[in-house]
Amino acid sequence: MQYTQKTNTTDITVDADTTHDNQIKAYFIGSGIASLAGAAFLIRDGLFPGKSIHIFEELKSAGGSLDGAGSAETGYVIRGGRMLEQHYACTYGLFASIPSPTDIAKSVKDEIVEFSQKYVSSSRCRLVRDGKKVDVSSFELNEKDRLDLLALIIHSEDSLGDKSIEEWFSTSFFENNFWLMWATMFAFQPWHSAVELKRYLLRFIQLFPDFNTMGGVWRTPYNQYDSMVLPLFAWLKGEGVQFLLNTEVTGLDFDIGGSGRAVKNIRYQCDGGNKNIAIAEHDLVFVTLGCMTEGSSLGSMSTPAILNSKESGGSWRLWEDIANGRPGFGHPGVFSNHIEQTKWQSFTVTLNDPAFFAFMEEFTGNAAGTGGLVTLADSNWFMSVVLAHQPHFINQPENIFVFWGYALAPDRIGDFVKKPMSECTGKEILIELFQHLKLGNKAQPIIDAAICIPCMMPFITSQFMPRIKGDRPEVVPFGAKNFAFIGQFCEIPDDVVFTVEYSVRSAQMAVYALLGIDKDIPPVFKGQHDVGVLLNALKTMYR
Repeated sequence: MQYTQKTNTTDITVDADTTHDNQIKAYFIGSGIASLAGAAFLIRDGLFPGKSIHIFEELKSAGGSLDGAGSAETGYVIRGGRMLEQHYACTYGLFASIPSPTDIAKSVKDEIVEFSQKYVSSSRCRLVRDGKKVDVSSFELNEKDRLDLLALIIHSEDSLGDKSIEEWFSTSFFENNFWLMWATMFAFQPWHSAVELKRYLLRFIQLFPDFNTMGGVWRTPYNQYDSMVLPLFAWLKGEGVQFLLNTEVTGLDFDIGGSGRAVKNIRYQCDGGNKNIAIAEHDLVFVTLGCMTEGSSLGSMSTPAILNSKESGGSWRLWEDIANGRPGFGHPGVFSNHIEQTKWQSFTVTLNDPAFFAFMEEFTGNAAGTGGLVTLADSNWFMSVVLAHQPHFINQPENIFVFWGYALAPDRIGDFVKKPMSECTGKEILIELFQHLKLGNKAQPIIDAAICIPCMMPFITSQFMPRIKGDRPEVVPFGAKNFAFIGQFCEIPDDVVFTVEYSVRSAQMAVYALLGIDKDIPPVFKGQHDVGVLLNALKTMYR
């Protein structure tokens, strides 16, 4: 069987039935959703043999930041979750061809759509103060806030430069309902990039009318590891893709002479030794830059999670090695050198009693899985929790209940537990949470039977740090002949980081560019070009 691939330099004809050593090979560094998607696009759209694709992963499991693991006995853990909505065209285009993990007659996309239509998001309790629901029908924006928002949208990214959000808005802006909901829904901090906020405002402008109820938010049937990573991983394995787990790529060697730049060697560590892979002229290399969950640590009911540095893993070191002395490969320090501004803490709670879920469903007016984030607006830790539809894990027993929460200000002293959240055990986090919700004598029995696992993430919002043009490299940098950058830290005009869509889009762009695939990539949805969407958003700002 013959097939032809086009790179950006030449046409290559490969015999897919010849031995492995005679075939063009592709190497992915990192096994997050960007690499998994890229491998799938190579196979599906590039007719690439799976056995010629190699995915390096430093950790012992694939999936990157879309993780989910544990058991009823030891407790479940989700470091975080990503919001989905209906305009993630690249993501749904990919998963339309991946079989569901629970029903092979359906695709993963089918399952997500059906689930989101069955369990429609309509929060009746978005903010809580003093143990009572807050009326969030109004954004509480004053005229200056509205003008500042409109001015931000209108200004070009070049003119905004590396301005922070707090440099653009008045102090009072950060106290209104709009900011409290926006910050916790997307994990924005005042010191984050004004450019990124502008992109988010435009990317999700269609959600404005129902923003206070989280209307328009889509979800996966289970956590995103079980619902998205596992079926994609299984499909790739079935296609013969080679996964090299517990293998850290430590550097790339480049040939920068002649008419362009090319990767000629991959350096990596495996089984305690240093190794190399020589990259042939027509081989392809896809590099995931950086990692938002690098250095994550877990605590327990009796121990806090510790704060690690970028030295605890290899992803930032790799990007620093790649970028060192090579223009056009980005500036990793812009994102990785500000842990105090990029960290926050999450926690996952496993319960063997439905009492807390029953309390929250009565308190909020939402069945689990139909509400969304419940933010404690008066929490010094700025804490939020969310009760997903149960079961949230494929292997979760019927009598077990799992919920997730996080806090944007883990270094502040708690309102009830008089210490920073970053120093708290899982038990102490639950005490603080239940005091805010005023559970009273219902709290202790729940705590006694709970497993709360804190998770500290030093770089979780590093991609939001103020930046200028060139800090994130292009997906295919100028002159690149056989390599591309993918993931959250490459530059994709108009789209927004901290989304599955961004990673999948970067992979599709990279594969199509290097193979010269003559197919259109779905454009980024731009609701601001729809008059109806724009008018509805403006009306909402005046509520």
